[in-house]
Amino acid sequence: MVISPVRVKICCIRSTEEAHLALSFGAVALGLVSEMPAGPGELPEASIREITAAVPPSTGTFLLTAVTDVERLVEKVEACGVNTLQLWDPLDPHDYARLRAALPGVSIVQAIHVLGRSAVDVAVAAARQADALVLDSSNPEVPFRWESQAGQTHDWAISQEIVETVDCPVLLAGGLDASNVEFAVRTVRPYGVDVCTGVRSEDSLDRRKVVSFFEAVRKIAG
Repeated sequence: MVISPVRVKICCIRSTEEAHLALSFGAVALGLVSEMPAGPGELPEASIREITAAVPPSTGTFLLTAVTDVERLVEKVEACGVNTLQLWDPLDPHDYARLRAALPGVSIVQAIHVLGRSAVDVAVAAARQADALVLDSSNPEVPFRWESQAGQTHDWAISQEIVETVDCPVLLAGGLDASNVEFAVRTVRPYGVDVCTGVRSEDSLDRRKVVSFFEAVRKIAG
């Protein structure tokens, strides 16, 4: 079966140089991290604004945050100049409508933490509110919430079920790298993939890992 070209989002972008490197190899979206409980790549709002101003408007610029206060989220999006808000934690249902009213033209993406089959029901509910989902491997509960969980995979069979069930684009994240992305995509059939630590070395985007990752992704549709 032929698989459609897979979109690639590279997360944890830390500078305009990293942003341009990611885009030069074919990334269509960048993840910019702000106010998260743990993990790599957190940036001040001014630095995020500098990056978003330096990339083409067609680039997906995702602000990833664990903030749940609607007023603060609106302030952050406006300060950072992003076109997509990626929520790590779910909001109250009425807060999604408040965000859409306050941020016209900004896409809302909800992270789904795939810790078991209960994630399917969570994803179905979130798909009614969000424009897209990101399936990751993090455990948002205390004490795990405050520990870095980067680079961990999850049960891709559950992610496959989510993709087959919801009616919105789904990005697969969590522990992806050049060695496993082909199998992951062939299993899950996501709209796109989201990678962070799999293309980094010593807290910097690694050109060789980026090249290897995109080579693996491009083989999928071949």
